[in-house]
Amino acid sequence: MNRNFSFPRRTSSDTQLDKVQGIKGASVYNIHGLAGSQGSLSIPPIHRDVPGYRGSNEFILSDDKKTTMDQLREIGPWCRRKYKSIFRKKILYKRVPVLSWLPKYNGEDAIGDLVAGFTVGLTVIPQALAYSSIAGLPAAYGLYGSFLGCFIYILLGSCKDVPMGPTAIASLLTFQVTNGIWQRAVLLCFLTGLVELLMGLFALGFLIDFVSGPVSSGFTSAAALIILSSQVKDLLGITAKGNTFVEQWQAILVDIHNTRLGDAVMGFTCIVVLLLMRLLPRVKFGPPEVEDQSLLQKIMNKTMWLVGTARNAIIVVVCGSIGAAFYNNGQMPFKMIGDVPKGLPSVQPPPFYVPEVKDANGTITQEYESFGDMLGSFGSMLIVIPLIALLEDVAICKAFANGKPVDATQELIAIGVSNIANSFVQGYPGTGALSRGAVNNASGVRTPFGGLYTGIIVILALLFFTPYFFYIPKAALAAIIIAAVIFMVEVRVVKPMWRSKKTDLIPGIAAFIACLALPIEYGILVGIGLNVVFILYHAARPKLHLDQLITPCGIKYLMLTPDRSLIFPSSDFVRNLINKHGLKNQTPVVIDCTHIYGADFTAAQVIDTLIKDFKMRNQMLLFLNLKPSVCNVFEGAELEYRVFYDIEQLEKAIQEIRRKSFQA
Repeated sequence: MNRNFSFPRRTSSDTQLDKVQGIKGASVYNIHGLAGSQGSLSIPPIHRDVPGYRGSNEFILSDDKKTTMDQLREIGPWCRRKYKSIFRKKILYKRVPVLSWLPKYNGEDAIGDLVAGFTVGLTVIPQALAYSSIAGLPAAYGLYGSFLGCFIYILLGSCKDVPMGPTAIASLLTFQVTNGIWQRAVLLCFLTGLVELLMGLFALGFLIDFVSGPVSSGFTSAAALIILSSQVKDLLGITAKGNTFVEQWQAILVDIHNTRLGDAVMGFTCIVVLLLMRLLPRVKFGPPEVEDQSLLQKIMNKTMWLVGTARNAIIVVVCGSIGAAFYNNGQMPFKMIGDVPKGLPSVQPPPFYVPEVKDANGTITQEYESFGDMLGSFGSMLIVIPLIALLEDVAICKAFANGKPVDATQELIAIGVSNIANSFVQGYPGTGALSRGAVNNASGVRTPFGGLYTGIIVILALLFFTPYFFYIPKAALAAIIIAAVIFMVEVRVVKPMWRSKKTDLIPGIAAFIACLALPIEYGILVGIGLNVVFILYHAARPKLHLDQLITPCGIKYLMLTPDRSLIFPSSDFVRNLINKHGLKNQTPVVIDCTHIYGADFTAAQVIDTLIKDFKMRNQMLLFLNLKPSVCNVFEGAELEYRVFYDIEQLEKAIQEIRRKSFQA
């Protein structure tokens, strides 16, 4: 970006005055801006016989500073410019992506979206039923949150592969906040959607940049183990409750003697079958190239792929049929999910309170909670859940972006509006699921319109198939979840991380352990906090390159080059290093500021102290290539310093000052 600098213009009277005083004319140095632009900078003398720039209030490098009244007058025009820039056709197409791809929609797109939408629909129904148990909610609530968001995402979503709906991690976070109370879950859906929408409108998608890869891997791996642990009770047919990993296993071990044989056999059998079916898409008949395969081979390959992809739906149908066959007037060999209300949910605002509930004996089984009580119980999760939802969603977008940029802000708007809409049909928080996104992509989805068919399949399931959901064993749903989340434990990243940078393992392992031992939001904060500490430590300990140089006349001097900007954590460290080298060498010291692109007031104060330290020792301290923005900071702090922008002039100044000191 080009910057315009204001400098005092020298007149003929100034030149005459210089002659009278015996001061040489100012040297002209080139300043290279960030964009490579060059500007001519007239530098007043720092000494009667030494050209250079002596920092003082007499010469201030400025950016055409304006008065407060001038800035206030510009508010109106600025608002009008922003209004015109926002309400443009380009912005409209960017924030409503359907306007870009819908006019180009064709028959091939329709076929690709139909196949993908149908395939994802077969995946989302069993997942929605299973994820509801993770959230501690009745099975219907998973389906309620799986159709309207799909329709909204068609309009606002920027990625064709994102299938909006419940996810394993979102369900886990929902359970830890709501403890299985559906009113809390629905209100949480509304509020998280609102936060996501506001974050999108204020372009806060960059916040996910503060969650590093190691922390994300540690959190995801811990969440996978927590989810897996939460399903062990259904896998064994026992009763166990707990929010953290430790609490869950303590409860499991207490009740493990009540394991039901039927549930355990069905659960472990389903896990084995699901893992084997997962391999089916890799089985290929005939030549590796599709063009060389016969029609029969193509059909067999597509069939194997479809069976492997729809394995969850197949397991649900088969196990549901087994459950129905063995069901006998209330006698169930397996624990089943029970009644699922038939039909679509009623459209109504999310509940803003939890009613008091009493049993037949008049005992209160559920306390009344006001909106304030519910809001207080959500706490930091109102920030954590939107961030994690964005992480999951952006992970899908990046995985299938094929080099295209990912608009995190638009994704925040899309999932935010989707969650707000879902809360009006009694859904709980959701986002894009990576497993369904992979199915969507592999199925040949062409546009976000595939979500229409997924949503329609969920609606049909609610309208016609809910009576049959009664017979689905909980052990089968637990097996579906366990067979999916074991691949979320990211063990494979440890080895390359160890080879690449071992210290990156520290925040990752810390986040992993903290998420297992503490409530999961604290675990994430531990990982992010450690990352920030590493970043601050890195910023507070810049590297200082040391060069011993000699002027053409044989005067030795020391060139010190910091490798980054001067900010308050690093100021004292840099001062001590420079003082140390200055005392050791007792030669003129030059600080090369080529890599210093910014400074703050604290750094300016420390540099002022450093200048005084050198002055007390009668040791020369000069600056080279000081950026205009840093000059502004130093000038504002009223520093007395000498800066040069040409190595020849610098060495001439060193020689001249040394000569003057010998003469004195």
